Amino acid sequence: MSKGVDCLMKDEGRIRNWLKENRARGARLLQLLVRENSTRGNESSAQAILIEKCRQLGLTLDIWEIGGDELTKHPAYCCDRSSFAGNPNLVAVLKGTGGGRSLILNGHIDVVPVGDLNNWDRDPFSGWIESGKLYGRGTTDMKGGTVALLMALESIVATGVKLKGDVIFQSVIEEESGGAGTLAAVLRGYQADGALIPEPTNMKLFPKQQGSMWFRITVSGKAAHGGTRYEGVNAIEKAQRVIERLLQLEKDRNANINDPLYENISIPIPINIGKIQSGDWPSSVPDKAIIEGRMGVAPDETIAAAQQEMENCLQELNEQDEWFVLHPLTLEWFGGRWQPGKLETSHPLMQELSKGFKQVMGKAPMIEASPWGTDGGILSSVGNTPVVVFGPGITEVAHDANEHIILEDMFTASEIIALTIIAWCGCED
Repeated sequence: MSKGVDCLMKDEGRIRNWLKENRARGARLLQLLVRENSTRGNESSAQAILIEKCRQLGLTLDIWEIGGDELTKHPAYCCDRSSFAGNPNLVAVLKGTGGGRSLILNGHIDVVPVGDLNNWDRDPFSGWIESGKLYGRGTTDMKGGTVALLMALESIVATGVKLKGDVIFQSVIEEESGGAGTLAAVLRGYQADGALIPEPTNMKLFPKQQGSMWFRITVSGKAAHGGTRYEGVNAIEKAQRVIERLLQLEKDRNANINDPLYENISIPIPINIGKIQSGDWPSSVPDKAIIEGRMGVAPDETIAAAQQEMENCLQELNEQDEWFVLHPLTLEWFGGRWQPGKLETSHPLMQELSKGFKQVMGKAPMIEASPWGTDGGILSSVGNTPVVVFGPGITEVAHDANEHIILEDMFTASEIIALTIIAWCGCED
């Protein structure tokens, strides 16, 4: 056995032992993060915890408030927030000795709103631990993944392992609304030979990420008294025809998906109707209906191509329906937009992550395509950085009441990530 291989095996052993002995440290850090409500505009207190943690680890810190023309005028920028003041981005670098590959570890600190509190068994920001699960908003999406990253980094620092390549830890804001925080980091110059995003994948590997975007369709009708509704044109009824056509478009688009990574996903690129608004009086025929939703974008498709398909679909309705000929549908793209991303399963980053997974789990990982958008699309398409999404969270409970994470998965993910880091970046003898 060569000296380098023997050294690597010793480093791996020391790191895994340290992680097993310091699990309580990771659980406490996750509790602290979950107890801070870091919904949009409130990210600073949770970010402060991570800043202090990175300072303790001796990482080189870069803390800044995002914004400015370079960001807001970039084609990939999509955000309805007018100010980011007081809620900074964080990048912390573990500098390598040189000669190794660099790696971005990207996590987002923002979480979605809690929804109806009556649906929660406990305070959404309690960080309650029971039966090996830690509960609270953001546990799965994705503070648990962020803690797994930091546990992996701390194990490397604490055991004295010297990496050759740089590790660039990122805690960004605004992922849930379209990725402005990660875009700002890319535009600040942060690129690498590879990137890992620990979104909640149920411990699967996602080399491909679906993109998505929000749409708004306005349907016109003609008002009338409900007693003589035949004198009007009901915008809700006309909206029904639009929805039926959107569902057909969804079916047609998914029929063209022939990717084995989607074989376990029933609708790879959904078109979701998320909101309908119409009418203001039960006895009146509504003269307007507004449909809002989310359109999925395939990993090998562009945002513009997907938009064109929907525009063509609605144009057909405008030409075929007598009412729409005179009162055409209008389409608006607004709010959130997530870039698609893809990486070949044979890429070296996938190979190293799969190897680390097998070392820890004793079996090969499941590899699928992401059913939702991530910041990986921005890192790959704008930052030219290969991305794999892999994390300990539970896909099914993200954004739901009683969100939680299985702590054992978080600890296991930290081991896999740590082994991937030293294999990817290389370490000194």
